[in-house]
Amino acid sequence: MSEEEELVRLWFPVKGIWEEFVEHDEIFQPDKWQEEVLKYWGDIVIRAGRQVGKSEVVSRKAGKFAICNNNTTTLILAASQRQSSLLFEKTRSLLDFVDRECIEKAKREHAEDWELCNSKDKKRQFQKKYSIYVEAPSMTKAHLKNGSKLYSLPAGKTGAFIRGFTLDLLILDEAAYISDSVWLAVKPMIAVSRKLHGFGHIIMLSTPFGKGGFFYDCFHDSDFRQWHISSENCRRIPREFLRKEKKRLSKVEYAQEYLGEFIDEFNQLFSTALCKSRMTFMRWDEKLDRTKKYYLGVDFARYGADETAFCIAEMHRPDGKKDHVKIIYVEAYNGKSMTDTAGRILKLQEKFSFTNIMVDDHGVGGGITDFLMEKLGRKILPLNNAKKTLDKDGRKGKLFKEDLYSNALMLMEAEPSRIDIISNLKLLRSLRSVTFEYTSEKNLRIYGKYDHIAEAFVRACWCVKSKHLKLFIL
Repeated sequence: MSEEEELVRLWFPVKGIWEEFVEHDEIFQPDKWQEEVLKYWGDIVIRAGRQVGKSEVVSRKAGKFAICNNNTTTLILAASQRQSSLLFEKTRSLLDFVDRECIEKAKREHAEDWELCNSKDKKRQFQKKYSIYVEAPSMTKAHLKNGSKLYSLPAGKTGAFIRGFTLDLLILDEAAYISDSVWLAVKPMIAVSRKLHGFGHIIMLSTPFGKGGFFYDCFHDSDFRQWHISSENCRRIPREFLRKEKKRLSKVEYAQEYLGEFIDEFNQLFSTALCKSRMTFMRWDEKLDRTKKYYLGVDFARYGADETAFCIAEMHRPDGKKDHVKIIYVEAYNGKSMTDTAGRILKLQEKFSFTNIMVDDHGVGGGITDFLMEKLGRKILPLNNAKKTLDKDGRKGKLFKEDLYSNALMLMEAEPSRIDIISNLKLLRSLRSVTFEYTSEKNLRIYGKYDHIAEAFVRACWCVKSKHLKLFIL
């Protein structure tokens, strides 16, 4: 019997052990939707609230696919390695269980051979012979003796470092947090398998992150089978826990995190779909182009806050008529003092030679602004949210904050697009947090719980106005 035939013979019982101990596991009692997911083979999208069991069911699906289909490749992908590893570890724990059962079965069936293993080395050789693994699995890879391989990788900024795989099963964990650029990079990886083997399946699972993006689109795509599961319909989650969470969170946060809803607040200033549509690239090549101008928007950490936010804009006129803005850099900086923050700004100035550095000089920003103006002079442009604009006749008007946000919104809404934004989850989260309302005096109020990066962003976007700016604020 050839070595290949021997491996096939040894592998045959593995499927039976999987079916007996994993598929008919008395501890795992699947919900109806989980049973449906386990039985369905094709492209799948699962949007769900937290802790409903989506990772559990997908890990079982990944393990079965690898064991029951020889020479296949499965990739588990998430925005971060940590998130990707969580699902991979669940899958590997199932495979490890099957591995132990296979070795224990071999000990019973080949008791005489096992008894002759009178040293640790011989015992290891026996176990390796009947193991389901070619070699000991790592935290990111498992290679089975039937030729199947499973990988766990982070999506990275662009997906560039995971190009080259030919996949039979692609799993995107917390897919709503993976950028559209990565999706475009990985989707072709399943094309060959789909044509040659009839596999090339895609499984997406995620808690929603607003409307827009490929996860949102695929949930409304007829090529995918969709499941929507609310945490309130999960029998394993205590009602009292959900009651407390509903009280702790806003209605929007609870609807997204536990009801699994695609939510944009009705008064969200920057819609999620708009933000994602303008986040067109993942990485800036870091090559300064001196035919273009660079601007820095800064929001200083307020009392009790931890982060100062920086946002850099690159501006040029591709058509010779209208300015085009490219947001190339976003940073939430944990400066410990005003001196640290000022030093960070001066270091960025050395690199970019900004045309203007636009800051909020209100409150704690006043001292840093004065210091920077001494160092850099008229490059520093104070843009104070609390000031009121003046019309050409000198009458006080709206708060300057409205002008800042209105300008950024108009740039984003313009067709054709006048702005390209680096895909950054912190910036997306900050822009989504910005909401508006009209007060009883019919004044517009713009605010957000996580708006410090958005504040830097709108100042960077003011670059299209800065060359025309006259001090019409008071």
